[in-house]
Amino acid sequence: MKTVLSTLNAKYIHTCLALRYLKAYSQPEFPVTIREFTIKDPSLNIVTDLFNQEPDVLGFSCYIWNIEETIKIIQMFKKIKPETKIVLGGPEVSYDVAYWLDRIHEVDFIVVNEGEETFKHLLNEIQNDGQFNKVAGLAYRMEGKPKINGPREKLDLKKVTSPFRFEEDVKDLSKRITYFETSRGCPYSCAFCLSSIEVGVRYFDPDAVKEDLIFLMDNGARIIKFVDRTFNIRRDYALDMFSFLIENRRPGVVFQFEITADIMRPEVIDYLNEHAPKGLFRFEIGVQSTNDAVNLLVERRQNFEKLTRTVTNVRDGGKIVQHLDLIAGLPKEDYTSFRKTFNDVFAFGIEEVQLGFLKMLRGTGLRLTAEQHDYVYMDHSPYEILGNNVLSFEEIIRIKQVEDVLEKYWNDHRMDHTVKYLINHVFESPFDFFQEFGTYWETRGWSRIGHQLEDLFKRLIAFLTEAAPHCLPVAESLMKLDYLERQQFKPRKPWWENTQNKEEASKVLTVLANEPNLMDGFPVMTEKDLHKHGFVAETAIDPLADQLNSSDENSYLLIALFDPKLEKTQIFTLAKSALQIKKDA
Repeated sequence: MKTVLSTLNAKYIHTCLALRYLKAYSQPEFPVTIREFTIKDPSLNIVTDLFNQEPDVLGFSCYIWNIEETIKIIQMFKKIKPETKIVLGGPEVSYDVAYWLDRIHEVDFIVVNEGEETFKHLLNEIQNDGQFNKVAGLAYRMEGKPKINGPREKLDLKKVTSPFRFEEDVKDLSKRITYFETSRGCPYSCAFCLSSIEVGVRYFDPDAVKEDLIFLMDNGARIIKFVDRTFNIRRDYALDMFSFLIENRRPGVVFQFEITADIMRPEVIDYLNEHAPKGLFRFEIGVQSTNDAVNLLVERRQNFEKLTRTVTNVRDGGKIVQHLDLIAGLPKEDYTSFRKTFNDVFAFGIEEVQLGFLKMLRGTGLRLTAEQHDYVYMDHSPYEILGNNVLSFEEIIRIKQVEDVLEKYWNDHRMDHTVKYLINHVFESPFDFFQEFGTYWETRGWSRIGHQLEDLFKRLIAFLTEAAPHCLPVAESLMKLDYLERQQFKPRKPWWENTQNKEEASKVLTVLANEPNLMDGFPVMTEKDLHKHGFVAETAIDPLADQLNSSDENSYLLIALFDPKLEKTQIFTLAKSALQIKKDA
């Protein structure tokens, strides 16, 4: 019996951990082949690949981001190979199971919730007696009607075979994200989240976990993302794992965790700030809302004071990148309240703020009580809300405009100096800057076309010219600094119109080659090397100064040195008047 497991990942770099658990648990009795694709792959190409595998049993792991495309694949495949048994599993089909059996007639079985034991038991029945009524956790049709067997007891995770030792995966470890879990379940009961449905937290064997991590690092894994819903729920366990990873780290490896910030103990943060190498860890923290009344409605326990302590202490330690999540559209969170939530979180000054929109996931408490808040939402995945009794569709559109420019101008860190200046000194708040710019962006139709890096600078200048022309001298100077800092090589055509001709720039570099002491820390270089690797731009202010003074009567030169050996860009500033004095002397 040939068994093939498949899924459609969001991107090529993603991998499906669920398929690997099923394969590891089913073997050696039932050999399994894994075939992964992306949601952007042509349907016919996927069907062709799967058809060539000649499966007797074909399983799909289903999520909100791939279910609709997966259905197309199933329906096409069943037409050309109707004898193949089609099995679905995953969070998207584990709830409203009868609905899926009625909707997708081509599906033979659905594995509900945790799948390892159920799937293996199903394979045994397909191969042998076909007594599907004995398979706990299985749904199928009996006499044309949905039949859902009773639930299966939770798996003893300490007995689960490692899903990370397959030879075919090793060659791509350095190219893809490795998803990893040390526990299953969540201690919280947030009404918008599927994780809250499973009561309690179960752990894998810690020694086996550490052996797998060593194996992955030794075989080239570069990004290991832990999918534990609350990695730090047990202080001693989290501290032990952090310590293990620090002591056994390999060059270039990054570990990402989902943590609950308000329960993170200060001594754990102190340990990380003291011992963790910079860049080794990334924390994803779900804030969702800073409105206590909203959190209470969705059964979310959160102490914002303690959360603030954790986020600021981690930020000040400078070792760990933080990614904070927000959800727009929670009950009783209107536009004004969400603006405050956004500003509360942005005030932390951390690296990434993820703005998401509430999705009414099947099986969640919030979907079951949607009528209480007049929710309107998409009928099909991703079930995103279209409005409720305090947030209109028009307001959702406006917040989406914020999300668009937030990703481009903050989370991608293209213009950190500029954005910090604008949100702290020009616009009333961070939210107001992103909202005004996002609306301007949308009205110009830029959300529907592509862009190069230089386009992003030109579009921000266009916006500021209309919205805040008084800030242009400072903003444009900072934008030149941001642009040059991000370049690895001397730019041939910067985004601004360079008013300084090549002859003038050449004269500046010649002077600096002969008099490097004009600027503190400026390296001694030959005139030839300086002309080859140096770039000169004029600015209205000194963008490296502690105080940004737009009334400064001087104009400045921004000198960028691009070192191809060190792959490092050095930036210096010099008042043009000082250079002129030296020339006159």
